[in-house]
Amino acid sequence: MKSVRQRGLIEGSDIKLEGQLLIAMPAMSDRRFQRSVIYMCAHSSEGAMGLVINQRANHITAPDLLEKLGISPRSPDDEITSEVLSLSIQVGGPVETGRGFVLHSSDYFSEDSTLAIENDVCLTATIDILKAIAQGHGPARALLALGYAGWSPGQLENEIQANGWLHCPADPDLIFDDDLDNKYSRALAKIGIDLSHLVSDAGHA
Repeated sequence: MKSVRQRGLIEGSDIKLEGQLLIAMPAMSDRRFQRSVIYMCAHSSEGAMGLVINQRANHITAPDLLEKLGISPRSPDDEITSEVLSLSIQVGGPVETGRGFVLHSSDYFSEDSTLAIENDVCLTATIDILKAIAQGHGPARALLALGYAGWSPGQLENEIQANGWLHCPADPDLIFDDDLDNKYSRALAKIGIDLSHLVSDAGHA
């Protein structure tokens, strides 16, 4: 699979994946990450952290989450509230699964708690952003995730060199799109890879 390696894999550990999409190879052995697309929030010599953006958390809904957090919408008839309550909650990864993270557009920013990543994408992990969303003055685009994916120093680089992951540039439309089922194939298509061809070639690197 020389062509895949040229287009998607890191050679060496000097390339930073922050703000990129990490894409699981079809042969991924870890069931938690099979066919997963991960938005990388941080990547340095100290390790890496990202959020899976294509796995729905079927055990909880936005209304349930807001109720558990004691957050009330500003009006039961408000259209923005309806949009908030219809948001899907996603499984961000296997680490700290009881902790919430909001990946969002940069029109919302808290000096104390928001991390600006790349290309107008930000991360906030405090309850304040959920309150803002529920009250109708949160970010225009947002993804709510429970838990995150984390790697110790050098771990992600080793997994990539073992042909476990591909990577590609991220774009807001792919990150925030509600069509979770097609994010995996769309992410691969961004680097010119057809999923059916990749599956048939797996193991022939």
